[in-house]
Amino acid sequence: MKIGMMSFAHMHAYSYADSLMKLSNVELVGIYDDNEERGKKSADTYKTDYFDDPDTFLASGMDAVIICSENNRHKEMTIKAARAKKHILCEKPLATTVEDAKEMIAVCEEEDVRLQTAFPVRYSAPILQLKKMIDEGELGEIVAFRTTNRGQNPGGWFIDEEQSGGGAVLDHTVHMVDIMRWYLGEEITEVHAIVDSYFHNIDIDDAGILTMEFENGVIASHDASWSRFAEYPMWGDVTIEVIGTNRTVKADAFKEHFRLFSNEQKSLSHVFHGNDMDYGLIKDFVDCIEKKREPTITGYDGLKALEVALAAYTSSRERRTVRL
Repeated sequence: MKIGMMSFAHMHAYSYADSLMKLSNVELVGIYDDNEERGKKSADTYKTDYFDDPDTFLASGMDAVIICSENNRHKEMTIKAARAKKHILCEKPLATTVEDAKEMIAVCEEEDVRLQTAFPVRYSAPILQLKKMIDEGELGEIVAFRTTNRGQNPGGWFIDEEQSGGGAVLDHTVHMVDIMRWYLGEEITEVHAIVDSYFHNIDIDDAGILTMEFENGVIASHDASWSRFAEYPMWGDVTIEVIGTNRTVKADAFKEHFRLFSNEQKSLSHVFHGNDMDYGLIKDFVDCIEKKREPTITGYDGLKALEVALAAYTSSRERRTVRL
């Protein structure tokens, strides 16, 4: 299978490309990037061709593309790739507006190409183990969720609202909303949030607290932030606590690590040694194309997660609960 990559603006592009290189049935046939220096460097790293024109890139012969551009460019790249009949894995958030996400989904359906949203947390071993426990009824009836996704400020275009569409709340809410929807099989109907910049002197949010209610009455909280400082032992956390009538279980996507002490500037580091969730995402995307099946994580999944994150901004700005 031939796959191309559109933009290396997002840091996940590198781990996705690394994952492609591990698959014997996949060839990375080209990289398009409007940043020539970054694109040429990436193409040299992965020993493939660099393209500075998206149309030439899409005409070069490939089955699918992986989009890792700035958030506000997801729509244009997805639609261009879909019109060229390429299957698509798009980095999260799917878009920066609900309207754009819906248009992306509609065009992909019209062109009969698969659109998968990049939510790699679904492939974390602890997250998968908890999903299995829920499905087998070990927790009983789910009553509530408590989730966190707290990391470091990525800077760059992530803190430019025009390009990112939002700060930490958009960046770090969609992952855990997707996991909760997947675990419960229900939609969120109410969102209440407080969103602001607390940790950095920036003009975009770096933290938010969300409370949510699902259509069946289950309640949830989510702590999203760029609150981890540079010398923190690891990048951050991705956790979910599921409260059931039989038991409560907490999973941490980054729990599998060992503690490394050194004489370096960062004296303590948590070195991750668990399964590679990005590889799981890429392998599943390739599998869905090969088997011509629906993606595990659809464009609609990306849309529903985006709706909740954007509702958080409305709730905070207007100081009210938003109904979806």
